[in-house]
Amino acid sequence: MQTSRAEGTDASIRVSNIGGIESTEVDLTPGVNVLVGRNATNRTSFLQSLMAVSGSQRASLKGDAEEGRVELELGDETFTRVLTRRGDGVDFSGDPVLDDPELADLFAFLLEDNEARRAIATKGDLRDLVMRPVDTEAINDRIDELVAERERIDDEIESADAASRRIPELEERRVDLQDEIEAKREALEAKQDEIDEADAGVEESREEKDDLEQALDRLNDRRAELERVASRLENERSSLASVREEREDVEETLADLDAVDEDEVTFLEERVSSLRDRKRRLDSTITQLQSLIQFNEEMLDGEHTEVLQLLADEEGAESSAVTDALLPESEHSQGRCWTCGSEVSMDDVEETLEKLRSLAREKRTERSDVTSELEDVQAERNELETRIERRESLESRLEDLGEEIEEREDAVERLTDEREEAQTAVEDLEETVEDLEEGRHSAVLDLHREANELQFELNDLQDDLERVEEEITELQAEADRREDLEAEREELTTELEDLRTRIDRLEAEAVESFNEHMETVLDVLDYGNVSRVWIERAEEQVRQGRRKVEKTVFRLHVVRTGADGTAYEDTVDHLSESEREVIGLVFGLAGYLVHEVYEECPFMLLDSLEAIDSDRIAALVDYFHEYAPYIAVALLPEDAQALDDDYRRVTEI
Repeated sequence: MQTSRAEGTDASIRVSNIGGIESTEVDLTPGVNVLVGRNATNRTSFLQSLMAVSGSQRASLKGDAEEGRVELELGDETFTRVLTRRGDGVDFSGDPVLDDPELADLFAFLLEDNEARRAIATKGDLRDLVMRPVDTEAINDRIDELVAERERIDDEIESADAASRRIPELEERRVDLQDEIEAKREALEAKQDEIDEADAGVEESREEKDDLEQALDRLNDRRAELERVASRLENERSSLASVREEREDVEETLADLDAVDEDEVTFLEERVSSLRDRKRRLDSTITQLQSLIQFNEEMLDGEHTEVLQLLADEEGAESSAVTDALLPESEHSQGRCWTCGSEVSMDDVEETLEKLRSLAREKRTERSDVTSELEDVQAERNELETRIERRESLESRLEDLGEEIEEREDAVERLTDEREEAQTAVEDLEETVEDLEEGRHSAVLDLHREANELQFELNDLQDDLERVEEEITELQAEADRREDLEAEREELTTELEDLRTRIDRLEAEAVESFNEHMETVLDVLDYGNVSRVWIERAEEQVRQGRRKVEKTVFRLHVVRTGADGTAYEDTVDHLSESEREVIGLVFGLAGYLVHEVYEECPFMLLDSLEAIDSDRIAALVDYFHEYAPYIAVALLPEDAQALDDDYRRVTEI
């Protein structure tokens, strides 16, 4: 385990107007720092100050202050957090340790109301807590992008392979053409020699010869043009057949593609929007409840002395009796309410506070359910949108192919007309040449005609060779890309596999970490007949709309050993408060290690451990000491005595 936050250096914290603290400065050393004191000595307020300067908003401004401030010096770095009162709320500003405190709030700041710590007692969704910091929607979107990109590269690799397979055939064709060209040149040279010999022995009119040669030249030109038009026509017909075949494939794919009901997409969009609004409202409600619970707990601890003083002044009480008047020693006695000033039973206050805690737990559970449903609905919506995009892409391609077919059909018709015109022109010229040949020596005319035909064939062969060499060059360039495409595909596959396994890996690591540490802690703390506490990672079917889907859940198991040594499975309900607290803290530690919170946040904070006996607190703190760079733990004096004397003690805040 490593940390990047000045490991091994002292941390100096200056606080003003946070919680019940007016002003204080405390130095913490690497390792365990024990905040020793009775209730109402601002230990919790100091822990909240550390949370605030780390980036959390789970801290309150002193009741009579308009602004509070926390400054942290850690190594060569200085971090600040300023709390400013704005109407009914508090604004947070400054330069904290963390830009996003979610991980630390869940797994490093293990105060009494910490959600991960409370999840055991409240039977919360353990899997949701572990995976909440992971943006699964962004991961799934990225997976879709990578799959599409890999399919594109696969198509290009297939094209490169096809090019590689085509090259040897073309190279053979090139050799054959070169041989044919050489043979044709030799035949043409021989034919020219024959013409020269025949011309030497034949007296004929130069004018007639010139007319014939010009006619033959025009005939050769028109024949060449006819061949070019015929070749273009053949290519166009081949392309037209290919495009028609592609259109049939696209039409078949479209026919096989299930239609998407636009109303269903609209419904899912509205459902996503509704669930997001509901989640925001729940977040706001939970934050308000948490602040309300925190304030009342601090009032019970006597931390907001300025509020108590104000109520006492209004009632005309002596300032020295403020705490006694408002916070009686016995929870069954009467005290003064800090909201209306009337005398109330502390039993009623605690009962109301417990109702608020219960409501907060219900809202957290509801938020977890809403978050899970939101993820499922978003996944269903994304699937439908992908199908819509696929259909639109195919329909657009079908339209493009239709237009291309029309264009190629027009081209075929035009080239057919051009070929017919060229054929007619060739036939006319052939008649002209025949007329001219009647007045010449037939042997010489035959030689010239044969020579012209050889030249025409030679030109065609040279054109074919040029086209083959150009195609070989293009195919070779495409084939040469395969290595780069393979490397790119391998990178995409690696990233894709990492994304696809990231969620599974985090879930598995969280379960493994919890089970491993829980086994060790139970052995160290020796909880008698609790022989094993472990989490099982399982799949269960849940209903999502009109269909059932598989969902991963974390099931907590408690195994006890009876007096006769027989092991049996029990429930969380039968655990003692001490056992539940320990399990909750170990679950928080598992999340802390799996998400590597120590890499960014140097502090782990512990508070409200009174339900655990002193010796077990000491053993638990010793165990946590191995994993966190700085631990700050608030303890009563009698509990602090059990801890190692080498741990730093802070007795005044």
